[in-house]
Amino acid sequence: MMMLRYMMAAGLLAAAALAPAGADDARLAGAGEDADNWLTYGHGWANQRYSALAGIDTGNVARLRPAWIYQTGIVGTFPTNPLVVDGVMYLTTPYNHVVALDAASGEPRWRYRHELAEEKLCCGAHNRGLAWGYGRLYMVTADARFIALDAASGALVWDIPMVDPMSGEMADLDAIRDYDPDDPAAFARATRFAGNMAPVVHDGKVFVGVSGTGYSAVLGDAEKQSASVLGRPGVRRGLRAFLSAYDADSGRLLWRWYATASSGWEGEFAATTSFGDALERDLAAERAAAPAHRDAWRRGGGSIYSSPSIDPELGLVYFGTGNASPTYADQLRPGDNLYTSSIVALDIDSGELRWYHQLVPHDIWGYDAASPPVLLEVPDEQGRLVPALAAASKSGWLYLLDRRDGRPLRRSEPFVPQNAGMFHRPTPEGLLIAPGAAGGANWPPSAYSPQTGLVYVPAGHQPTRYTLERNADGEAVNVLSFLNDIDRWGLLSAIDPADGHIAWQARSPLPMISGALATAGGLVFAGESSGEFSAFDAASGERLWYFRTGAGVNAPPVTYRVDGRQYVVVAAGGHALFDFPQGDAVVAFALPEGDD
Repeated sequence: MMMLRYMMAAGLLAAAALAPAGADDARLAGAGEDADNWLTYGHGWANQRYSALAGIDTGNVARLRPAWIYQTGIVGTFPTNPLVVDGVMYLTTPYNHVVALDAASGEPRWRYRHELAEEKLCCGAHNRGLAWGYGRLYMVTADARFIALDAASGALVWDIPMVDPMSGEMADLDAIRDYDPDDPAAFARATRFAGNMAPVVHDGKVFVGVSGTGYSAVLGDAEKQSASVLGRPGVRRGLRAFLSAYDADSGRLLWRWYATASSGWEGEFAATTSFGDALERDLAAERAAAPAHRDAWRRGGGSIYSSPSIDPELGLVYFGTGNASPTYADQLRPGDNLYTSSIVALDIDSGELRWYHQLVPHDIWGYDAASPPVLLEVPDEQGRLVPALAAASKSGWLYLLDRRDGRPLRRSEPFVPQNAGMFHRPTPEGLLIAPGAAGGANWPPSAYSPQTGLVYVPAGHQPTRYTLERNADGEAVNVLSFLNDIDRWGLLSAIDPADGHIAWQARSPLPMISGALATAGGLVFAGESSGEFSAFDAASGERLWYFRTGAGVNAPPVTYRVDGRQYVVVAAGGHALFDFPQGDAVVAFALPEGDD
């Protein structure tokens, strides 16, 4: 079956000419100002998720009603971020099916049905969305494939295995660089990598990252089990994550950057974070153990969960990386474990590392930098506006860095509770730490409003229990337990990036794993895991409207306009890992006709 799909993809690749690049390049460059459409994951390469639409505002949002509802027929974790291009909506479902809908009515246009090449999915079946450009849609799949579809018809253009030789030798990477569907042998010898992020298109390239590299178990389906299984020892000790750039026309791999350094991965053996937080590390023991673990980078993790941001003027692409692997046995990876739990900037054209800022050296707590960086301008220490990025972290801080060189400018007040266990090692009795590996700001995207000057961060208070155990061989094992039966809640925080102060917070009954949307109507929209989709006053945080969807709203909302009418749309499908109510609906909201 797979060989047949490769051959079919090759034929379509020859027949499907790339749409004119210049026009789409210009559209993508101006995506943030295109209020009628939602062309990229973050509504522009800056990932600000701000729309200039103001038809729905603080005065009339209470009259918002469902305009249409589309049910996918597939119940499961559903974090998709729809795209809207010229009146057509494109979205992904669990298990990587793709649907095109009429954005005004919700009527289906076409549907791509994905055939899984692998039944054992390491990291769940969910997907965060697509990239659009040049008449195509691009998607990375849960079963380790990179797919391009014709946007007009849903026809498959290519289906390329997402693999890596895992040797650390660039010559081995060259062996699979040129995709040949008639010769899959080179791919068969390499390791497969899953993904769930929405790719990003820029200047003829598609940027794609892989995830799940820190999980030790190959899970039949992670979403059919408790989240705690992700923090336990399994059949592997981890993989090496990477970000790739592919040619948008041919699918050829252009460059690949690895999230673990093959040389110098131990770093400087930092005793503290860059902001001075003391890390409970036995540095003498780590240095002594380092020679025996020089190849730990091969299994070092560093997953890339969310869509990168891009600064075309600086020629840089920015993203965050996940924690190091194996999480449960950090004695096997002495050192700082570069470049995990970091914010990274690469050269767009070559993939060369331009700078990195490691938020948590030798991370054993799962403090990923999983949320997309938001590009904006903030004052430096002298009050001068500088190009910056804001990165929300699972540690509970919003970090502000100079995006030219990664220099730290400041970090915010904590936006979730932080207890005394932070940065402490597990104990045999079990240590409850907040934020934990499931708390703080996870993958959900933040939003920035130039109206208010505030960054809106959805997050959760969900402590994790860290326990020191011994395996059958007597080796120390750090076991993470994600607890759903403890006091947990969500917070939407409005943070001033100029000084790091929190302007307001809105509390939700369950951790907020959704995403934020800011609009010129003075509103911030965000989903709640209890099933409500809510609108808040962007200036004060007052909740002005909500709608009970019947399932956890664990996806980011988007807004667009068709024939003069503004819509706000969001997926309501819940999250199986955290036991949030599940469903299969995409709901579009609008004011009553004639009322906008």
